[in-house]
Amino acid sequence: MKHLKTLLLFLILSTACKNEKETKTPSTTAVAETEEWIILFDGTSTDGWRAYNGKTLPPGWVAKNGELTFDTALGLEQDYKGGKDIIYGLEEFENFELHVEWKLPEGGNSGIFYHLKEGYDSPPEVAPEYQLIDDENYAKIHDLTAYNTSLGYTDKPEELKPLQQTASDYAMHAANPVGKVLHPVGQWNATKIVFTPEKVEHWLNGKMVVSFVPWSEDWYERKNSDKWKNSKDYGKYKSGYIGFQDHASPIWFRNIKIKKL
Repeated sequence: MKHLKTLLLFLILSTACKNEKETKTPSTTAVAETEEWIILFDGTSTDGWRAYNGKTLPPGWVAKNGELTFDTALGLEQDYKGGKDIIYGLEEFENFELHVEWKLPEGGNSGIFYHLKEGYDSPPEVAPEYQLIDDENYAKIHDLTAYNTSLGYTDKPEELKPLQQTASDYAMHAANPVGKVLHPVGQWNATKIVFTPEKVEHWLNGKMVVSFVPWSEDWYERKNSDKWKNSKDYGKYKSGYIGFQDHASPIWFRNIKIKKL
């Protein structure tokens, strides 16, 4: 009888310990995962954000309704001047996983830069760009003919080209249209960018739509034969700032976070 009581006590204690471990493990894991992420925008403050090549935020960029937004009227492509791009200036990132939610208005255009260095006239000449654009309506509202003709597009230069569409590595790697899900204008989209020296991934709404090896032979062939052939420093840096593009369009961002890899 004594042995039976001892056995029962052992079983009770073992079960209690197991339950305690099962209760604590997910919580501990959640804390560890949370600590891995760096929050770039907390929904209320623009701390850390400033103009590219500047010290303060350009006019129009504000935190409002839990979103980081460029509050401006929609300008036309043919009148685009730029100059109000912003960066998260507190830290540069090398290998990372970046998560951003965003939405655009009809005819809107913006982009997410990474490995961005300052001291250049504009971010696109040096930094890769995850393209954000209204695929469906942009060419209906904006005249792309002159711009695309300057890039050598002679067949239907008025149309938005695959290398210019959402989630593409702009002018380098087109997003795969198979399985690509782009929510309509005014609705939120989720972007993920994963960068390592072995592979870069662009994700849109849970689907990987771009994958390439940076600085590979194929990468250099693309870089030296198209839009960036005269931009000697394009894509060469292995670390840099995260940035958002001013393309004369309203844009809304939220839930911006990054994890170092």
